[in-house]
Amino acid sequence: MTKLQLENSEIIVGVDFTNHKRVNEILNTQKKCFLLYPGKTSFNLSVRESSDTNAFLGENPYLFILDGTWPCARKMLKLSKNLQKLKRVSFDNEITSKFIFKQQPDALCLSTIESVYTVLNLLKKANFEHCDTKDFLLPFEKMIEYQLDYILNPNNERYSATANKEIPPKIKYKVNPQRSVIFEQEGE
Repeated sequence: MTKLQLENSEIIVGVDFTNHKRVNEILNTQKKCFLLYPGKTSFNLSVRESSDTNAFLGENPYLFILDGTWPCARKMLKLSKNLQKLKRVSFDNEITSKFIFKQQPDALCLSTIESVYTVLNLLKKANFEHCDTKDFLLPFEKMIEYQLDYILNPNNERYSATANKEIPPKIKYKVNPQRSVIFEQEGE
């Protein structure tokens, strides 16, 4: 969904990108590559001045985004030696994710599309990006609306009058050590 909203973006499938041909091609040919990922040493777009942001990112930066569950994203970063070397970009999140069907480690953890939306708006504020983000989250919001309607609509064939109609609060990954994560790679 995020890819469809972004011009000049591409999806590269995998878990360990250390020896990935396309990732290394980008890293070897582009001067400014960054990783959108939280961390103590990251460049925080929320607290920087426009001039700092422009100087840090430079001309035509490449931003790598790890798309997956939080445990999967951590694993991708842990395995991908080349991505570990990148300077990180992050932001201070002040909103709660609308992705109520997906478990997050914390209520302030955002989905990929929400994170990209936030970054684009911070880059616009710094006069670094000039795209229109007005309807950027519309497909995401429509997906959630459809999911809610599917669960709560009495005309739906799977509707159950006795089912719990409340959406339970998000359970943190740390709380459920029995959770298993399965990773699939295309072509393997």
